[in-house]
Parts: sequence; C-alpha cells; structure tokens
Amino acid sequence: MEHSTEKKLKNLLDLQAIDSKIFEIKKVRGALPDEVQDLEDELVGYNTRLDNFNSDIEEKNNEIDELKNKSSEAKKLIKKYKDQQMNVRNNREYDAISKEIELQELDSKIFVKKSGENDVKIEEINEQIKATKKVIKEKKLILKSKKADLDVLSNESHEEEKKLDNLKAKASKKIEPSLLLSYEKLVQRQRNGLAVVKVSRGACGGCFNVVPAQRQAEIREKKKIILCEYCGRILADVITEVVEEKPKKRTVRKKATTKKKVVAKKKVAAKK
Repeated sequence: MEHSTEKKLKNLLDLQAIDSKIFEIKKVRGALPDEVQDLEDELVGYNTRLDNFNSDIEEKNNEIDELKNKSSEAKKLIKKYKDQQMNVRNNREYDAISKEIELQELDSKIFVKKSGENDVKIEEINEQIKATKKVIKEKKLILKSKKADLDVLSNESHEEEKKLDNLKAKASKKIEPSLLLSYEKLVQRQRNGLAVVKVSRGACGGCFNVVPAQRQAEIREKKKIILCEYCGRILADVITEVVEEKPKKRTVRKKATTKKKVVAKKKVAAKK
C-alpha cells in the first residue's frame, strides 16, 4: 500500500530522530574510530614495506651468489688459459690467450665489486628494517591504547546503540526502498547526519538559509517532498512560532504626597 506524502514525511522524521540519537552516541567517541582505522592502515603499510625490504635482501643475496659463481668461473678460465699459455706454438696464440686472461681478470674484479656493493645495500636495507620495526612497535602501542579507549566508550553505549539499531531497522521498513536510499545518501553527505529537517524561524533547519514564504506554504501542504535549494535536505515541516502576548501594564494612580496633604489640611483649618 502506497503511503501519502504526509505519511512518508512523518516516517522520514521518525527515522531521522533515531539516526540523530545514534549520531550523538558516535559523536561522543570523537575521532577515535577514524584514528584506530588510520593506525591499522599505517601498520599494514609498514608491514608491506618490511615484506618489500625482505624481498630486496633475498634478491640481493641471489645476485651475490650469482656473481660469486661467475667470479669462480672466471678464475677457472684464467687457470685454464694460463695452462694453455704454456703450450702455445707462436706469439700470436700467446697474445690471444693473454688477452682472454686479462678479460677474465677484469670480469672477476667487476663481479667482486658488484658483490661488495650488494653487501653494502643489504646493510642499508637492514638498517631500514630496524627503523621500520621500531616505528611498528610504537604504532602498535598507540593503537592498543586507542582501542582500549574506544572499547570503553563503545561498551558504555552498547545497549542503547543496540536498541536504537533495532528501532532504526523497524522504522526503515516503513519507507519505500528508493526514498530510503535517497535518505541514506543525504545522511552520508551531511557532517551532522541531518537529512530531514523542519523550517524554523523561516529558515532551513540544516543550513539555516532563508526559505521563501511561498515555499513554506507548499511544505505545510505536504503534497510533495520538497528539498532545500541550498543544501538538498528534505524539508518535512514548518514549525509555527507561537507569539506570546505581553501582559498590559496596569495604570497605577499616584497617591498625593504627604506635603500636599499637609497643605490641604491647613486650608480647611483656615476656613473654619
């Protein structure tokens, strides 16, 4: 059964009232939930960095092993060429083998140098790992403290929040899905969680911009859902201001002063 616009607005106001109470409970926790989430994300990042450092070290060690193998092969070739050099038949063969020996010796030196550079890089990475582990330890202590604070606040309001969640679930069922989706999007957009408001003192109850009199009249009729043209909130009703009449001042006739009374008495005595 399709509800009238007036009923829809009432249901939205009821849901907003529940959401506002939930918002106030969460507000007490302040930035703690976000801080906890940020710290957890940071720790994930630092642990990923550690994994990358360890991968780099493994890669460098593999390169060192490969370079050592190449250096060993070069030394074997040098020994082989030197043995061949002893059995050459002419100067051309001797010079050719000498050149090969020089090349292998140069390669061997390059392999040793690169291996040494990788050792230095591994030491630098190990220092970075040490510093990162220190940061992780500090962040974990901070996270533990903030989680403890958050748990205390959450436990204090657990029962009330659970009750409000149940009420919200029931109130949400009374609103058609498309309208509920629009409402939820509005709630997420607003910093104070207000998506449905009333017009008070001629202004939107959310952004406090003036609502024209003609628009207020349309809102009072409740024939259609009207949004604030400034903030996009749903304007559900107009609060009628009750003007209290000021009590009329009573006119108090001033009594004759004592001096005037004395003069009047003297006049009466003189006539006698």
